[in-house]
Amino acid sequence: MTDIVITEFMDEAAVAMLSARYSVHHDPDLFGKPDELAKLVADVPALIVRNQTQVRGDVLAAAKKLKVVGRLGVGLDNIDMETCDARGIKVFPATGANSLSVVEYVIGSAMMLLRGAYFANAAMVAGEFPKTKLIGREIAGKRLGLVGFGAIARDTAAHGRLLGMTVAAYDPYVPADHPAWASAERLELDAVLSTSDVISIHLPLTPETKGLIGKDAFARMKPDAILINAARGGIMDEAALVGALKAGKLGGAAIDVFAEEPLRGAGKLFADVPNLILTPHIAGNTVESNGRVSGLVAERVMAALEGRA
Repeated sequence: MTDIVITEFMDEAAVAMLSARYSVHHDPDLFGKPDELAKLVADVPALIVRNQTQVRGDVLAAAKKLKVVGRLGVGLDNIDMETCDARGIKVFPATGANSLSVVEYVIGSAMMLLRGAYFANAAMVAGEFPKTKLIGREIAGKRLGLVGFGAIARDTAAHGRLLGMTVAAYDPYVPADHPAWASAERLELDAVLSTSDVISIHLPLTPETKGLIGKDAFARMKPDAILINAARGGIMDEAALVGALKAGKLGGAAIDVFAEEPLRGAGKLFADVPNLILTPHIAGNTVESNGRVSGLVAERVMAALEGRA
């Protein structure tokens, strides 16, 4: 009998640690086989997933003996938390384990887009030397605007300040007297959008945040501002982003998360858009963070199965 089903990629050392004590079924592509997944989880007490596995509907209904879900990441929008709570299923995200990877993605993307010199491959290969056209901007002295001010945003703020940035943030759920505000100016959303040189989204996807960064929000941003979204797709209106970039009303963008993942047909929207970096929901995934995330989740799942959590 299988004890643990793992539906997406996980660090091999962590899988080996689990396999030494439990019967483990690990298929990194299982997330795309919902019928097979529903059959496999019928009698297992533990399930480990990333963000592509939908732990809801038929899959969750089929998992009659499920006791614990390990989430290789921090977002929980792919898990029916209400049903898990009602059934007493424990859900353990890897809170904090991939924060540094996300922070480095945000800061690295901001530096690349501000500098602007890294889009010169085609011109260089063609024999051109567009030196005067690619004089970019330094990150030092720029204003970093954070939409959401949770743990990852606060770490991003710290890294930004070390590079000489000033920091402003919007988060109505962080009380005004919270000590975190000592490291950032607390502003309303409109003020963050209109005054920042680099804007980074750090929000969960909820009914309240869905579509929050839309046409009106882009109209408030500086025409040379940089936008980075490594949080969740659906928070930002993708068509509005493309419109702003094509019209020259936004300086650039790095987008790691999308309303539909993979993009499939929706990818046509992003064809031939200037100053745009697209990545496949990988901001939090590095060799180092995968080891940390996988190890943490493995430990928490084992603790839950053994009555220690």
